[in-house]
Order: sequence, then C-alpha cells, then structure tokens
Amino acid sequence: MALQFVLLGVLLTAPRLPEPYGALTPVISLLGLVVIAVAGVVLLISFVALGNSLTASPLPKQQSQLVTSGLYAYVRHPIYSGLLLLSLGVVLDAGWWPQAVVALMLFGLLRIKAQFEETLLRKKYPKYAAYAAKTPMFFPRLGK
Repeated sequence: MALQFVLLGVLLTAPRLPEPYGALTPVISLLGLVVIAVAGVVLLISFVALGNSLTASPLPKQQSQLVTSGLYAYVRHPIYSGLLLLSLGVVLDAGWWPQAVVALMLFGLLRIKAQFEETLLRKKYPKYAAYAAKTPMFFPRLGK
C-alpha cells in the first residue's frame, strides 16, 4: 500500500517539460488538466459513496457494506479508476516519458491490489461474485 503513495508522489512531483508537444503543448496540457479535474470528481464521488466503508487498506472494514450503486454500478473500483485518470492527466500535462512509466507501474500495482481486495470481498459478501461478473474492474464498458 505504501508503494501506491510513493508512485503517486513521484508522478505528481516529477518535473514537467516546458514544451513537450511543440505547438500542441497548450491544447494537450489543457486536456491533461481537464482529465485531472474529472479524476478529482470521480475520487470525491467514490469516497462519499463508500461512506463508513471507506478505508485506504484493501482489507474490508468489519462493519462495511457492499456498495454497488452510483459509480460502483459501472466499475468495481472507481477510486482506482480515479487514480488512473489522475495519472493520465498528469502524463498529458507534463509530457515526460518517465511519468508514463510510473503511471503504468501504478496501473499494475492497482490491478494486483484490486485482485487481492476482491478475494477478500468475495469471502465477506456472498453477492460479490455476481457483481464482479457483470461489472468491469476499472473502466466502464462503452454503450452501457
């Protein structure tokens, strides 16, 4: 779990190139900032939806409830989706290839963390397997 915060820290504090996309830099940078803003909204909505079940740990709280509505009706891990969107926005804005590598590392880590978390959620919630079978992990299906 600490590695997740280290990767986010590196991603957010790494240097930004002044003109990474040449003449398109202002447009792509603005797109990156819009993606970052959307990520912030996704994260906020996801945090609020979990309520008392929110935890930074992949271990579900003792008194937690399974949330399958709101953003959780479209993806099983919208907080991780928000973090991945944030990463994409930073990479677009910064234009620095090492940040893209860090974003890919974060994706891999979140995938492993989500798989571990889902093992625990299947044990805690009998309906989780059916929910997981119809709901994508990080990215919503188009046309749904």
